[in-house]
Amino acid sequence: ETISMLSDTWGETELLAGGSDLVTALKQHISTPKRVVSLRDVDELKGIEVDGDGIHIGAMTTLADLADHAAARERFPSLVGAIEGIGSRQVIAVGAVGGDLCQRPRCWYFRNGHGLLAVHEGKSLVVEGDNRCHAIFGNEGPAYFVSPSSLGPPLIALGATVTIAGPKGKTREVAAADFFRAPQSERERETALRPNEVVAAVHVPTNGMRNATYEVRHRHGLDWPYATASVAFKLNGGRASGASVVLGHVAPVPWPATEAAKALEGATVDEAVAAKAGEAATAGARPLSRNGYKVQMVKTAVKRAVMAAAGLSTEV
Repeated sequence: ETISMLSDTWGETELLAGGSDLVTALKQHISTPKRVVSLRDVDELKGIEVDGDGIHIGAMTTLADLADHAAARERFPSLVGAIEGIGSRQVIAVGAVGGDLCQRPRCWYFRNGHGLLAVHEGKSLVVEGDNRCHAIFGNEGPAYFVSPSSLGPPLIALGATVTIAGPKGKTREVAAADFFRAPQSERERETALRPNEVVAAVHVPTNGMRNATYEVRHRHGLDWPYATASVAFKLNGGRASGASVVLGHVAPVPWPATEAAKALEGATVDEAVAAKAGEAATAGARPLSRNGYKVQMVKTAVKRAVMAAAGLSTEV
């Protein structure tokens, strides 16, 4: 019934999950839908189930419920850490897991009515203007905003999948790594969702991975980070294997730092190896005129995330 109320065209209808993003967008007139469809009473989208394969999280599960879940705290500290980093108990209490994945960019050009790609008279306002909080990876164009999702990087690092429900009762599975997309035009959105689809659930496999998230923020409290790193790897005899490193808030999508993962593979994880992974994570960075500081933040975030995952002290 919910899906039948959605339009086939972006912008005509919008989904209301926890509301922490959509309500703001409505007030700012960024979103002007003909209909808002609430998911609050769709019980099929709520709850957390644990089995031998991993943890199954309904899209309308609140961030607070996920962060407080015993299995999540034990197996997936990278997810819990990302949620706790949000800093606002109010947002954590009402924000939904699916909503976090689908929230719109926080780019100040977009939020002030200049469009998703912030182009005016054929020129990018971002490139020509204040780009302190914009992308240093994946910014070859035309998208320069950064993905605002807190859960995206750790879910990708952990090999999670997203279940999407569509018309006629059909569902499809999308790897978390393929869920986020950099739009090429104003008509597109930032995820693999279609206008008439809903994120139904997220599945995170239990595979014995050490994992952690480290964020660099301007302040404690409700704010978006400057840069984050989520890492996951197995540790056998002190050596890392199956490593994955994903950066957040530095690209239009959660950014896989493949060179950092290579630096960890087969290495005995210590502070020096963690620092090496941090250096490698900056490969391919293309800072804009005012956001070069993020390069150093990436190095630090990756180093400390690796050390946290390995159980090493991250104190300066």
